[in-house]
This record gives sequence, C-alpha cells and structure tokens, in this order.
Amino acid sequence: MMDEDDPMAEIRASFFVECEELLEALQDGLQIMDDGEADDETINIVFRAVHSIKGGAGAFGLEDLVRFAHQFESVLDGVRSGTIEADRNAISVFFQSGDILGDLVRAARDDDIADESRIQGIMSSLTSMLGADAQEDEAEEDVSDFQPMGLSLDLGLDIGGNDAPALPDLPDPGGPPAPASTVVFEDGYTIHFLPDSSLYASGNEPLHLLRLLREMGDLDVTCDSSTLPSLSELDEEKSYLSWTIHLITDEDEEAVRDVFDFVADLCTLTISGPEKPAPRGPAPDTPPPPTTSDDISTPQDSTSASLNSISTSKAAAALNTNKTPDVKAPPPPASPPSASKKPVAPSSKSNKPRPTVRVDLERIDRLVNLVGELVINQAMISQSVAEAGLQTNSAVSEGLDEFMQLTRDIQDSVMMIRAQPVKSLFQRMSRIVREASSMVGKSVRLKTEGDATEIDKTVIERLADPLTHMIRNAVDHGIESPQDRLAAGKPEEGIVTLSAGHRSGRVIVEVVDDGAGINRERVLQTAIEKGLVAENAELTDSEIDNLLFMPGFSTASEVSDLSGRGVGMDVVKSAILSLGGRVTIQSNPGSGTIFTISLPLTLAVLDGMVINVARQTLVVPLSTITETLTLMGPDIRALGPQTNVIKVRDSFVPLLDLGFELGFRAPLDSYVGSIALLIAQEDGDHAALIVDSIQDQRQVVIKGLQDTFGQVPGVAAATILGDGKIALILDPVDVVANADGRTQPVQSNLQLAG
Repeated sequence: MMDEDDPMAEIRASFFVECEELLEALQDGLQIMDDGEADDETINIVFRAVHSIKGGAGAFGLEDLVRFAHQFESVLDGVRSGTIEADRNAISVFFQSGDILGDLVRAARDDDIADESRIQGIMSSLTSMLGADAQEDEAEEDVSDFQPMGLSLDLGLDIGGNDAPALPDLPDPGGPPAPASTVVFEDGYTIHFLPDSSLYASGNEPLHLLRLLREMGDLDVTCDSSTLPSLSELDEEKSYLSWTIHLITDEDEEAVRDVFDFVADLCTLTISGPEKPAPRGPAPDTPPPPTTSDDISTPQDSTSASLNSISTSKAAAALNTNKTPDVKAPPPPASPPSASKKPVAPSSKSNKPRPTVRVDLERIDRLVNLVGELVINQAMISQSVAEAGLQTNSAVSEGLDEFMQLTRDIQDSVMMIRAQPVKSLFQRMSRIVREASSMVGKSVRLKTEGDATEIDKTVIERLADPLTHMIRNAVDHGIESPQDRLAAGKPEEGIVTLSAGHRSGRVIVEVVDDGAGINRERVLQTAIEKGLVAENAELTDSEIDNLLFMPGFSTASEVSDLSGRGVGMDVVKSAILSLGGRVTIQSNPGSGTIFTISLPLTLAVLDGMVINVARQTLVVPLSTITETLTLMGPDIRALGPQTNVIKVRDSFVPLLDLGFELGFRAPLDSYVGSIALLIAQEDGDHAALIVDSIQDQRQVVIKGLQDTFGQVPGVAAATILGDGKIALILDPVDVVANADGRTQPVQSNLQLAG
C-alpha cells in the first residue's frame, strides 16, 4: 500500500515497476543460455539485471533482497569471468534463483514474507557453486579481527639500474592533502566519477561499473586517493576515492551515461567527449604534477594504475571492500600495447528502446470508457443524419464521414495503449513447468512462440489462471514418464509448446505437448463410472475429448498437489467463456495433444455488422464473416428431411436459420432470395447463417452480460445502438456449434409421415 504522504513512495513504486522489467530481461537471457545460444553480451545482460535489482533494493533497505541478489550476482560474475561453467545444472539453479528473486521483489512490494526454506535451499546451491570464493565473501563481512599487514607490490619494473625512474614518496597522512591532478585525454571519452557514501550503502560497487565500461571498448582508469585519511581516522562508511576514466569506444555518449544510470543520483559524474575535450593542465596556481613513466602516471598525491584488464585486478576490488588482497601484476609487456586491444562491440543505436511513459492503469481505463462514449455518440449522430435524409455529398455528411474516421483512429490508438505482449504471461508459465515437472519427477522443457503477440491487458490478467491449469495438466497427464518416453522411442525430455498469434480477428493461444495423447478409452470409462454419461453411449472422439471439461472429471488415480481433485479443466472452460472465448482439443494417440484457446482482441470495442432477424436487431462481429451471399434456387440442396446445405463454389456448407436457432421463429418455407452470412470457424470450416437484412457496418462498444445473465449460448455481449436501443452481439461460432440445423418446417415432415 503506497503512502501518499511519503515522498519516497512514488520512487519506491517506480523501482518495483523497473524490477518487473529487469526480471523479464533476466528470464529472456536465461532462456537464451538454456537454448545454448548465449554470448558474452547475453551473460552481461543477465548480470546487469540482477545487479540493478540489488542496487535499488539496497537504496530502500530491502536487506533480504540485497543478500540474495548479491549471492546470485557473485555466481553470475563467476560465469562472466569463466571461473564457473554455465552447464545445464547451473542454468537450472539460475532459473530457480530468478524465481526466488521475483518472489522477494513481490514480497517487498506487498510487505509480505517469502518462503524462507526455499530461499535457503537455493542460497546453498549458489554457495556451493561459488566454492572458495564464497568463503572469501564471508571473510569480507567479518572484519572484527582485521590487522593491517605489509603489502609487497611487484609492479614489473626493473628498479635495480641507475637509470630506473624514482617512485615518489607517498603523502604524509598527518599533513594536508595535496590538490588533485587533472587527467586529460585527446580522444575518446573522459569520465570523472566521484561516488557518494550512499552509493556504497545501497550495495553498488564501482568495480562492476568499470567492468561494464571495459566491455564497451579500450579503457584506462586512474584512481585518485588524495583524500584518503590515515587508517586511524578512516570512516568505513564514507567515500574517499574517485576515478578518472579514459574510454575509447564507438558507442555514443548516451550509451556511456546509461552505465551510470542507476547510480546517477549517488555520485558526481562528468563525461567529456572528444568533441568537448576536458580542460587541459592543472589550475593556474597549481604546479604541474610530476610524471615518472609513460606506462604509470603517479602524481604525488594520487595512486594511479592502468586497468586495461580490470577483471584481473584485485586491487580495485579491495578499494571497495576494505580488504587487503595479494596483488600480482602481470609480467611486463615486451612491446608497447598496440592500438587494437579488444574488438569494440558494434553500436546499437538502431536497437535502442523507444522512450516510454508509465501511466496508471485507471487513467487508461477511463480513457477507454470515454472512447466508448465517443463511439456511441458518433453512432447517434450518424443515425440522426440518416433519418434527416441529407444528401451524401452535403457538407454535413462529409463532415460526419471525417468524424467517423477520426473516431476510429482514436479508438485504434487507445486500444494499442491497452494492448500488451503476452511475453510476461508466458514467462510465468516457465516457472509453472519447472515446478510441476520437478514435483512429478519428469524432465519437461517449455518452448514459446509468438510471445510478442499483443492483446488487451485485461485479457492477459484473466488468462493467467486457465493457462496455469492447462500447463500443469500437460505436464502431469500429457507428458509421459522418462522411462515410458524412452520405451516409445522419444527423447527423455518432454516438450510443452506455448504459442500465440492472430487469426481471423481473434487471438489464438495454443498449448501443445508431445506426450502420449488422450487415452479415450480410459476417459470414457471414467465418465461412465462417475455417471457423467450413459453406459451404452456412443460418442465421437471429439465428444470424448470434451468430457475433460465436465465438472468433477479427473482420470488421476491419486490426489496429488497437481491433480486428482476433479477441479481444473472445467474451471479453464468457464474462465475462457467469461472472456468471450472458446477452447477446443485435438489429440493424436502417441503424438500429443493440442489445446486451442480463441479469444477476442479486446473487451472494449469491435467492428460489427448490424443485421435484422425476425424484427430483432443484432450485431455479428465482422471478423467472423468471410462474405455475404444472396441464395439462388440451384444453390440450396436438401440433406435429409429437415436440413439443407448450400453450394459455395466447389464445396457444400451447412445452412442455418439464425432466427430459428435463436428461438425467434420457425423455419421458413423457402430460403430462395434470402441473405446468408458465411461464417469462418477456427478449424477452417464454414457455415451459412440466414438473416433477413443487413443494416450497416459500424464500430460498437462492448457491454458485458456475464455479471447479470451469466453465460448465454450464442451471445457474446450487448451494445447500445445509435438510436439508443440495445442490441445483442452474437458469437456466431458458438451459434453454429450449438445449432439444431433444421431449415425445413415440421409440418411438411408430418405430412410426409402420413
């Protein structure tokens, strides 16, 4: 709960929003690593995500989150440096660590408590991966027995000869500090970085920032310790060190500043590019500092070291941890370093994310409601103009056409604001697969396709629970045990594929497993034992598959944490129907099962065709209509005593009387000259619906009926027309699925019977 009087509350809320984005980037990177396609940049992205979460958590005093993130970060740092191998077992631990990190973020956001036993289990796994390094980290935290010791520095210099350069004396700790020198470079970027004490308190480390800079190009770093007091006067909570950094890179200045983005408020930072060189030389009243060597710049009042390879420098880490390491310098180079040390990563200017603005969802919902009212008012104006009988080329009609187009553009733009990729939802399912497969002792991998598909945010939120049930069902019932898979000639690891895409103006989400398929004999026998169907019932494969959606149905022999309670797939169907969607099953024995969910793109506005049936005004979603037909006598063919089909080019399509199917009237004596809507279904089949007339094609605002009337077969929602009347929005595919199919009067059948 955010306290409006707390000035930090908004910043804290923004931090948790950023954490969700970082966790998403973390999961993306781990998935790439798991697929075996990772490069150094992928590992860096994963590391930076954990490091950024740790830094922000430290600023808000979230100690549990900082502690776990630090351990996770240390292991990832070992992967970056090559001391830890990212094999399948390690990546599995990383996935679990990412899950725990997300739990800790959400627990901190909601003032909740995470599962401590699970956290400790993953912490132990991370500690075992660190090995000796973990003991060093513990030693860093315990400095109560710290004793200063002499440090022998071998700088790789031959100082035995008479021509050797003399090293300057260290500054007198008791005397006043000498003025700091100014380092200037003629090419690349010159960065002056002075951390505040709060930077260390928040859990950030300059060493990690320097490593990020090193990955961008050639780097030269000089550490200024001129303000460092004597050991007796040292305050471990204060910041005394600063750095002057020379970076040669192809990246622009914005990319360089992005490295310091998370600590920008915790330090003093200046960056000068080659086009804006830093002031050369010292201040007018300051004598120039002595220089002892071309390779080592050692001013009298500063300690400088070239950090061309920061990962091998233990001294830099010691500056941040108050630890005294053993420092071994590399052997002296035989020749001066060449200009091309390390290939610089190509510039990613074209792949930069676009600027974004975070907006409260309530404001967007209010905007959507206002757009809905705008659409209704536009329809009312159109109705009034039509009733006034104005000519189509009049100024009013032309202005109305422009107004209609503007209304459509506004509506489309607002819907795009509400639309979100299903990526975040799919990533949550990855955790479900890992946890469910671990509980049942199976090896299962989740593959995702089309995770950039955008649908309404409300749909995404309400789709999470049914997808969770379906994923668990696929792991528990769909995928075989490792022994059975090997016996069937399949890989030991099962695959569950989760995909999303747009089709016929709707969103199609599929859950596919490569398991054994549905055991229809067992399903039918279980349904008979539970009294769900008659013992002598003859059902088609599709009807048997749909028994899985019946309340209380379960084929599990034992109750477990995943299944056996008879609750699951019926909940899935109810949730999908409440979204105006449908769910179907396709299964092949030995090959697997496909669950297909069909959902509307949005729950706010749709394009519809306004029709008349038996003096009732209805709306049919335009996305389901492939074409309209005027029926001729030769097109209509009888199929049995009560049904008809029509010939559409080279195929026959079932003919359904919409007025009869909805209970408005009896079947007509003849359908010659009638208007038919050709309806496309998700499986590619078609059906023709007879209507009396077509009024118009327009945008309509969706008004749900679920809360008041529940699920009505064949009806998706309602809307308000331009004349103020209410019209039902049909679900034509559901109408076809539940159709009686009779298109011939009963009286004629009775006469034929005698």
